[in-house]
Amino acid sequence: MSTAPWIVVNTNAHRECMVLENLQQQSISAYCPMIRKHRSHARRIETVLRPLFPGYLFVQANDDLTWWRPIQSTQGVRSVVRTGGDPSFIADAFIAGLKMREVDGAIVRPPSPYQIGQEVRIAGGPFDGFIATILDLDEKDRMLVLLDVMQRGVKIKLNGEMVTPAYGSS
Repeated sequence: MSTAPWIVVNTNAHRECMVLENLQQQSISAYCPMIRKHRSHARRIETVLRPLFPGYLFVQANDDLTWWRPIQSTQGVRSVVRTGGDPSFIADAFIAGLKMREVDGAIVRPPSPYQIGQEVRIAGGPFDGFIATILDLDEKDRMLVLLDVMQRGVKIKLNGEMVTPAYGSS
């Protein structure tokens, strides 16, 4: 298993899969992490694979780092992300970590520590310390909570890091 760093490549919009295929035809090791997203169209909801980083993919660098310029001329590549004149690198450990989280070709999110109906304590902001009930969780680690303010239920959208479990170990 190679531990060479990876170069970040910026692609044209919605062309990540085409660029991945073109690079692989040139015997260049490339990787585009994908996630499953729900898409609704014409009253149907379907699950589709989408890039984790839209418009970007990763190409494994070789030892002498001289061959990255041909990547620029690959169809669908907008540019190689650079710092100054040199390509920007991502450590192999980062890519290996993404690949370890893949199941059936898609990155799987770690399970949420929260569930719908669970009571949570708000940490920070004007409602610091208030107890709320989770009504909904979304894919982006945000949640809709119901907060009792002056005997009225108020719905608030919060980031996951703004709450802690209301009861139990903290």
